[in-house]
Amino acid sequence: MKSKKKQRLGWVLYDFGNSAFATTIMAAVLPTFYYDVAAKGLENHLATSYWGYSQSIAALIVAILGPILGAISDFSAAKKKFLRFFCYMGVIASILLAFVGEGDYIFASILLIIGTVGFSGGNVFYDAFLPEIAEEEEMDRVSAAGYAWGYIGGGVLLAINLLMILKHDWFGLPNATVASQVSFATVGIWWFIFSIPLFKNIREEKKPAVKRDQSYIVIGFSRLGQTIKEITKYKQLLLFLFAFWLYNDGISTIIKMATIYGRDINIGQNDLIAALLITQFIGIPCTFFFGWLAKKISVKSALMLSLYIYMGIVIFGYFMSSALHFYLLAMCVGFVQGGAQSLSRSLYGRLVPAHKRAEFFGFYGVSAKFSAVFGPFLFAIVGQLTGSSRLGIISLIFFFLAGIILLKFVNIEKGIEEVKGKKAS
Repeated sequence: MKSKKKQRLGWVLYDFGNSAFATTIMAAVLPTFYYDVAAKGLENHLATSYWGYSQSIAALIVAILGPILGAISDFSAAKKKFLRFFCYMGVIASILLAFVGEGDYIFASILLIIGTVGFSGGNVFYDAFLPEIAEEEEMDRVSAAGYAWGYIGGGVLLAINLLMILKHDWFGLPNATVASQVSFATVGIWWFIFSIPLFKNIREEKKPAVKRDQSYIVIGFSRLGQTIKEITKYKQLLLFLFAFWLYNDGISTIIKMATIYGRDINIGQNDLIAALLITQFIGIPCTFFFGWLAKKISVKSALMLSLYIYMGIVIFGYFMSSALHFYLLAMCVGFVQGGAQSLSRSLYGRLVPAHKRAEFFGFYGVSAKFSAVFGPFLFAIVGQLTGSSRLGIISLIFFFLAGIILLKFVNIEKGIEEVKGKKAS
């Protein structure tokens, strides 16, 4: 049996690898490439809106699949198999983005959607391994390590890709457009290489074989209904999910829309990518800082602090008008992004009953991905109707404010007692 140490290393390295998709494709290079190349010929605010709609469609597909796949995974003990499938889906979509050219915004949107489904769908199963490789007292540290090494992996490849775009002649490439296309292919290769240790070392908890006379899809829908009923038994867990649903929508929308928003207000591609590279490396120590802070002032208090800062980021983003402003905003996001996400994941892990881990983490995927449908859509529709992306970004303040209000009512200690009480009964 593989040691816990090797399993944790493989788990962390997967985040190191797949985070390149989040940085190069979702956040930095593809948004500007989409705006300048793939959507060439469209009005500027429409390019931004179509990017937002593409993000919403991807999130909706993942939201529909998430609980079903989580339930199937729990039923069949096949988390590793499904993780591999979605990983390879994302890898292939990333490589195919290298073939997107001028005016190919529909092709680019389709590949973005497929890649995002691979990235996000795989993370449902990836997250579900956390309680299996880490004891309760280690979850904060291991979860933070995953995010921190994700920042490093995504940041290293983004730095290479930025150099490739700025100094394309060093790499024998004719121009920055071709360099951007090559950078998409490097994401797929990077992601594949660093997924190997996880698939080699991770070991799923053994479960007795269950004879089935229905398809996994039918079983999945049936289990989804049961999951919803089960989750309602854990009041604090349910309340946290609603809070998470709201504020995570704001966080994910900022990640997905910041670069193309910056491009829409005439900030240069190189400044946008460089600023997001800074975000990555600021995020590394700050993710660990929030893990340390959680021990000092509690997980909930540290998480609340990060969300208040996010509210300030949204307000600042509305007034942003220069590259310097974008650099400052990127540094603020780097300070809180990893902390907010890792603390949310570890807090949720505390409130989840052990015998329902994959199933409930599948529902956690719904909370993250279904909610993520609305933020980019709201941003896109407001921008399209008003012709101003600034009004789109300020609308995100609702998600943070509502999430903070709900989170205030979550009682973690009571939630842990609910889990223990249900197990005892």
